[in-house]
Amino acid sequence: MNPRISLPALRGALRPSLKGQLGNGWVYQSCRANSQPWATFSSSRRSLEKPYYITTPIFYVNAAPHIGHLYTMVLTDILKRWQVLRGKRAILCTGTDEHGMKIQQAAAQAKTPPKEFCDLTAETFKTLAKRAGLSNDHFVRTTDEDHKEAVQYFWHMLKEREYIYESKHKGWYCVSDETYYPESAIEKRLDPLTGRTFMASQETGKEVEWTSEANYHFRLSAFQDRLLEFYRANPNFVVPVSRMHDVVRWVSEGLEDLSISRPVERLTWGIRVPDDESQTIYVWLDALINYITKAGYPWAPGQEHALGWPADVQVIGKDIVRFHCIYWPAFLLALDIQAPKQILTHAHWTLGHQKMAKSTGNVVNPFFAIDRYGVDAMRYYLAHDGGITDDSDYGNQFVVERYKKGLQGGLGNLVSRITRPKIWNVQDAVQAARDGKLEKVDPSMEGQIIMLEELPQKVSAKMEELNPGAALQKIMDAVYETNRFLQLNEPWALAKAIKEGDLNRGMAAQLRTKIDCIVYHCAEATRIIGILLQPYMPTKAAQLLDMLGVDESKRMFDDAKLGADYNYGTPKTPVGRDAWEGLFPPLPVDT
Repeated sequence: MNPRISLPALRGALRPSLKGQLGNGWVYQSCRANSQPWATFSSSRRSLEKPYYITTPIFYVNAAPHIGHLYTMVLTDILKRWQVLRGKRAILCTGTDEHGMKIQQAAAQAKTPPKEFCDLTAETFKTLAKRAGLSNDHFVRTTDEDHKEAVQYFWHMLKEREYIYESKHKGWYCVSDETYYPESAIEKRLDPLTGRTFMASQETGKEVEWTSEANYHFRLSAFQDRLLEFYRANPNFVVPVSRMHDVVRWVSEGLEDLSISRPVERLTWGIRVPDDESQTIYVWLDALINYITKAGYPWAPGQEHALGWPADVQVIGKDIVRFHCIYWPAFLLALDIQAPKQILTHAHWTLGHQKMAKSTGNVVNPFFAIDRYGVDAMRYYLAHDGGITDDSDYGNQFVVERYKKGLQGGLGNLVSRITRPKIWNVQDAVQAARDGKLEKVDPSMEGQIIMLEELPQKVSAKMEELNPGAALQKIMDAVYETNRFLQLNEPWALAKAIKEGDLNRGMAAQLRTKIDCIVYHCAEATRIIGILLQPYMPTKAAQLLDMLGVDESKRMFDDAKLGADYNYGTPKTPVGRDAWEGLFPPLPVDT
């Protein structure tokens, strides 16, 4: 192999056209046999390491996105940016789920061809990702050609290993959830608005209908013991632990084989079953494979990890736990593919304490919210108030409250109080610390010093738990504590005493040293906080660090230590003169 061959070219060699190639002479096998590891032409040790790989779920395009989709994007992006802050290569994959009966029905209702319908809505999700500041490396669409080929190859391998069989299926099918439910998971419900009774899924409350059809099945029941063994070996596979317990309980109660295709006469919009044009592949089998599509599946020997697989974290909403935490690892186990390391399942956002749902219109438009409050303020609010275990109720008044208290009155106020006064100079205080003039620590500084020394690891510990909200609380506690420290020590009063008091030279020098000590430890707090906030508010954190004059090369996690940088203090951007020119200016009156 030519060592100068590009990665896209190699990927292309692994993805020839599949037309007419789905029989026993499967084309990928010969490609694999002749492929060499990419490490052959990589000289960088870092490039040989498996990248950190994180994914959002792919979002269903039957309707426009709401604030819940934005939350998932932001949560995932914070975790990815945190890894980059730690100096790791990281890959974020997001995208859209574009097949299935709901799409077929929505497109028909819109009187639009399915692909055209998907193109329009997928573009809306792409725009949201861009507006949200999502640092995604991939945007996968299940209508992409490389994804179709990966799905058909995956199917072929499942069938080759005899995990797929044909059978007639009878059962309760939910169009909204795109899944069959066993009799034990169904209950009768009453629609309070119409008085109509209907059968519904106990888990989601969505209506089900009795169907009977011939299709293909996956031998999910054969994986009960293997899944339970996998969960025992990976007790932190599902976060939070309460949902891990749910998953183990569901599997322990028994698994039925899974219907993984639909007759074409019922579902035309999807990927056809290889060698059987009368069947369309089940949307959830199709959708889940997207995570390995962009990780380079099918892989050449030795290349399974080159583009990040197994995923380090997959972020999903709690309503799709069963698919991601039972079906997905079972599919992967069937082909001896490593399952993702962890799946972070977050709670929902409610509106008026009712679940947000595209079907009911009880949603918040994320574009309007970003336009109204700004992307960084919305990222902050969603991370701060968003739930992992418990649902959170969205409200404009809560956004305003968080902005005024945490951002404007907390962080913005701290930056202004440190950088604007003419009676001291941040750079002088930093230089005094560098020159060892502040070594004799006043006892009143000890608490601030301990807090700053402990802060990075406290934040890191919460991030390791996949709890960005709790990590943000630690950062904001440091903001409030530093404001209290500044207020308690009153450097402005000391400066006034020097200016107006009848002090000898020695006393004046002592007070000036104390001012520098106070200002330095507040500036250090602001610098460290700014570094740690970069995954949450990339633009505002960068502006904060520019106001302090922190060099771009000194903004990594290892720099977020007390005394790690003695070369800042001269602003790179104006610090402003009043509240309207601050880091977080007052919100417009109409908000």
